[in-house]
Amino acid sequence: MSLIGVLRSGVSGMNAQSNRISTVAENIQNSGTTGYKRSSAEFSSLLIADSAGGNYNSGSVETKVRRAVTEGGTLNATTSKSDLAIDGNGFFVVKDPSGAPYLTRAGNFKVDGVTGNFSNAAGMTLMGYSLLDGEPNPTLNSVADMVPINLSSVSTRATPTTEASLSGKLPLDADVAAAGQYSKKYSLVTYDKLGKAQTLDVYLSKNTGGTWTASIYNAATDPTPAGSTPALPSGTRLAAATLSFDAQGRLADAGGAKSITLNTAPGNKGENITLDFSGLNQLAGDYSVDGKADGKAPAAVTGTEFGADGTVYASFEDGTRLAAFKVPLATVKSPDNLQPRSGNVYQVSVDSGDIQVGFANQNGRGGIKSGALEQSNVDVSTELTAMIESQSVYTANSKVFTTGNEMLDTLMNLKR
Repeated sequence: MSLIGVLRSGVSGMNAQSNRISTVAENIQNSGTTGYKRSSAEFSSLLIADSAGGNYNSGSVETKVRRAVTEGGTLNATTSKSDLAIDGNGFFVVKDPSGAPYLTRAGNFKVDGVTGNFSNAAGMTLMGYSLLDGEPNPTLNSVADMVPINLSSVSTRATPTTEASLSGKLPLDADVAAAGQYSKKYSLVTYDKLGKAQTLDVYLSKNTGGTWTASIYNAATDPTPAGSTPALPSGTRLAAATLSFDAQGRLADAGGAKSITLNTAPGNKGENITLDFSGLNQLAGDYSVDGKADGKAPAAVTGTEFGADGTVYASFEDGTRLAAFKVPLATVKSPDNLQPRSGNVYQVSVDSGDIQVGFANQNGRGGIKSGALEQSNVDVSTELTAMIESQSVYTANSKVFTTGNEMLDTLMNLKR
């Protein structure tokens, strides 16, 4: 047996316990850190082959620090709607001030007063996809096409009208309108790209044979003539459609139209709108028609809401809301092998596998809860127990080192 080996084994044991108690200290100090994942020192023995003659050479112990990233923490409710927690698998994608991307479970996001970005307590900016130009098509294995979640660009945003509709009942026994006249008039308020209101007048004229003609005019340029006679405007008609109904009073395809596309200004200088008539029918009784149109006038953003699927809504002062962004969730094959970095974030490594990007509640990913935070998965009582164990084992290893040193002194004194 080598006494030098005994000394090395004692030092190895003390180093291993030093690493263990370091992880314990880190866990305890981060027991209140949002989304923190506890670390642990795992031991493995390193044996030295026995030499001839039956002498035993003591080996050493190695430590490897692992993090329990896949072990979720408790979800606690908060009073802030921008606090986000992932209920299940996945990570938020964030970027540090230099633009480097990371993964995190810390969802304590607030609006940064300087940039307007949603950033967490570590200064990491929440990333996602803009919905202002339609549904996103994310790159599945990259975060390069993501943008910061920032509602500054949505402030006082106007939404142009693209779709409108009429629904309800036209009377079966309505009188036939004379040439150049109409039977009933309805108006719809629409909005252009700048948020300016445009009123469209829809004139319904009953024809012989049971059909109806829908004539659409811009109220600003073609007001209805004064007088008791229901005459059609003399100006330029934007569009017209013939409505035919079957024996059951339903709008028929044959000989008519169920929708038309029109431009809100003469000469195609306005907005294109699809006007849908499919909700109309022709039955006995009086007129009973409803109308609606999408789009909205400019309004200031007054709040933010987060959906369970990651959709970020901008709430406006007029009571409406707009889907502005969508927060994705990233996954890797082996989350426990992610590399931890400062700021309670993780970086992809060779052992963790490549990143995969998707949305909440899809392909095994968890849901996003607004007004909640994931707590640290550290159990302080377990850590205190581990600290006591580590202290005791460290003391025992130091005793091994001291004993080996005394035996070596005795050996060296034999020649004296």
